[in-house]
Amino acid sequence: MTDHQALRRLKELPWARGRSIAWAAPLLLLAGITAVDLNTTERFRIVSWIVLVPGIAAAICGVWTTAVFAVLSVLDYVAVDRAWPHQYQAGLPDFILVAFAGLLAILACVVRRQGERRMLHMRDIAETTLRTVLRPLPQGWAGLEHAAVYLAADSQARVGGDFYDIQPGLYGTRVLVGDVQGKGLGAVETAAALLGTFREAGYHERDLATVADRLETRMVRHRGHTVALGRDDGDRFATAVLLGFPPDSPDVVELINFGHEPPLAVGPTGVRPLPPGHGLPLGMADLTTTAGPPPTLTVTLAPGETLLITTDGVTEARNADDTFFDLPRTATLAPTPAPPLLVTHIRDAVLHHTHDHLSDDTTIFAVRRTTTP
Repeated sequence: MTDHQALRRLKELPWARGRSIAWAAPLLLLAGITAVDLNTTERFRIVSWIVLVPGIAAAICGVWTTAVFAVLSVLDYVAVDRAWPHQYQAGLPDFILVAFAGLLAILACVVRRQGERRMLHMRDIAETTLRTVLRPLPQGWAGLEHAAVYLAADSQARVGGDFYDIQPGLYGTRVLVGDVQGKGLGAVETAAALLGTFREAGYHERDLATVADRLETRMVRHRGHTVALGRDDGDRFATAVLLGFPPDSPDVVELINFGHEPPLAVGPTGVRPLPPGHGLPLGMADLTTTAGPPPTLTVTLAPGETLLITTDGVTEARNADDTFFDLPRTATLAPTPAPPLLVTHIRDAVLHHTHDHLSDDTTIFAVRRTTTP
């Protein structure tokens, strides 16, 4: 849907059979005021209530529709008022009131339309940013069956610091899922920087450890750049899980954990957590005396097992009783380990647990090898 089409749907509500019927509300009001005024005594004259008609139109209709109702209100006022004897007519003062209200309604509608246009423009920018950071992934991409759900805690911003991607390469397929500390544009910029490095290193580098080292270097460089710009990003970091699917080992996955919650292996026989790896978040390698990236773990997956990775928006989700969301138990109750259904099951359970009030950006990502090469 284009911005122009979306604007039309916003400016005239509600809709019926694809057409706007927003004009029905002010029209019914105009007809009701006219009927009541003509069928009551002179002690209950409400013709001046016509000032409400263009105001209602300005709130739910377009500019031209509002202008039509402003003119109709003036004409209707004149016709109804003249239908009464001279001594009972409202006269010129109320006529000026109705005409002035119509002009104000048209101006208000123009301002409302401009605000809607700005809102749609900002939404388009947010959606473009989201597609840049979280690019669409084809089904079966690089031999992996996958599914992902991203829920921004700020429904207006639509994008935050969570990130994920799949990158096929010369030495197998790599997957990166992570969460940048903090919120706002700074977190989005950091996520974009890490994903850019991952997409290049994940394709070219032979060893997963080298990809991890490149990510750490990129995090430090990006943070140094933002600090040089005078921004308070000197302590920003990112937790992440880096996966490698070697082409010659269909039942093996390589794993490097940067301070992230360990993935869960969800299979037909149950749920088991993968080893944590005990790595530090990206951007904090200088806090350890051990040189190089965190250790690369090799995990053997059972047939049909799916790797489930979530950000802390899931694991730290709380309900009204301040109880944390139980991810392992919920994953165990999933009807199937197939990534699309598993992700949907976890998403619905999180929203039900929090009553649709998320306190942090939430990413749910599931991946496994396809059954066919």
